Amino acid sequence: MTTDAPVIFGYDGSAAAQRAVRDAAPLLGRQPALVVTVWEAGRLFETTTMPLIGLEMPPTVLDLRTAMDADAELYEAAKRTAQHGAHLAREAGFVESSGLAIADDETVADTLMRVARERHSPGIVVGAHGHRKLSELLLGSTSDTLVHKADRPVVVVRAQSKEDRAVAA
Repeated sequence: MTTDAPVIFGYDGSAAAQRAVRDAAPLLGRQPALVVTVWEAGRLFETTTMPLIGLEMPPTVLDLRTAMDADAELYEAAKRTAQHGAHLAREAGFVESSGLAIADDETVADTLMRVARERHSPGIVVGAHGHRKLSELLLGSTSDTLVHKADRPVVVVRAQSKEDRAVAA
């Protein structure tokens, strides 16, 4: 079934995200694609003004102009990443694709779910980075959160394993 609503791709430019776009095309390529890169505004300012916990050191002072310039650079990088993903989607065979960089203070998974609801998307596609369990515990897992919380289908394309790369070589 084809609708005008786009499939939402969570895209960070990683090999796993690129593979997700390419591998989803044969399955979903008749749908439009919206490639979404989520970035967190104010992160540099936030991390440099927090005291270092346990080290009893004062916060590092960062002037507002430097923080604003850094945010502008991060936003431009996010836009380039989203556009790269949209270009990759067109090359992979999606009939139509566009890129969107979103600054948000939610988690990446929450932001992708919100965009999917707003756009009436039939589904969300992400690449799985293949973090080890300890990393997932510390960092969280966008794909895991989406699978358990999204109100629409989620396609998770796993990262290419070492065995897959050996066979391909």
